[in-house]
Amino acid sequence: MTLQETGLDTRFALAKAIAREAGAMALDYFNRRETLVIETKRDLQDVVSIADRNVETFIRQRVAEAFGADGFLGEEDGYQEGQSGLTWVVDPIDGTAPFVNGMPTWCVSIAVLHRGVPVIGVIHVPCDDELYAAAAGAGASLNDKTLSLDPSRTLQNGMTGIGCNTYVTPERVGAIVSALLGKGGNFIRNGSGALMLAYVAAGRLVGYYEPYMRAWDCMAGYCLVKEAGGNHLPFPAEGEALLQGHPVLASNQTAYADLLAIHAG
Repeated sequence: MTLQETGLDTRFALAKAIAREAGAMALDYFNRRETLVIETKRDLQDVVSIADRNVETFIRQRVAEAFGADGFLGEEDGYQEGQSGLTWVVDPIDGTAPFVNGMPTWCVSIAVLHRGVPVIGVIHVPCDDELYAAAAGAGASLNDKTLSLDPSRTLQNGMTGIGCNTYVTPERVGAIVSALLGKGGNFIRNGSGALMLAYVAAGRLVGYYEPYMRAWDCMAGYCLVKEAGGNHLPFPAEGEALLQGHPVLASNQTAYADLLAIHAG
């Protein structure tokens, strides 16, 4: 079915518009971040600001006005089931720690799922004025330039993004980094899993791996990587599984087997 036949075309246009609007709102908060109230969630590294909450509220309202029957899952205010079979999955500011510390590696991440599969993925990076966008069967783009992954990029001649959090033991993270280095690779971590997945779609990173990630962090990136020609580990995203954390792995076709071996190890 085409984007028009499924109604995805109008949602795709809206997702891109909302991402830009939400990004502008978040950037305004970023530029006066010293005035924000910062709270911790489950540990001192897991922070949230009033900017996260207000940007998510804005996105929820915009989606509800246009597609009131759609479901919505946001990092800050949870899950609201819909009736249309389509669910918006949103992280209003992925990379809150970089955000509150004055670093530019944060983004707005918006996905739309159909039966647990991401069919729209939009990531806006306000500090770099970059808009990554993808829809099922329509390809992926960065600022309207088509993205297509280069098969000559490997674990050995490219950079791999690695994510970690307190759901994963330091020993496991160390083993992942050691295995990657042992294969002749190298790694980077910038504080935003969604942004690093966008970098995979753009070919800036050859792959990304995080042992435990939530849907709002990865669904948009997964759509981008797939539409750019890459591969990714399935993420259970129907029913209760949508609300739980799972391993996330995405890369170009060439590096996928090597990263899968690191995941299995």
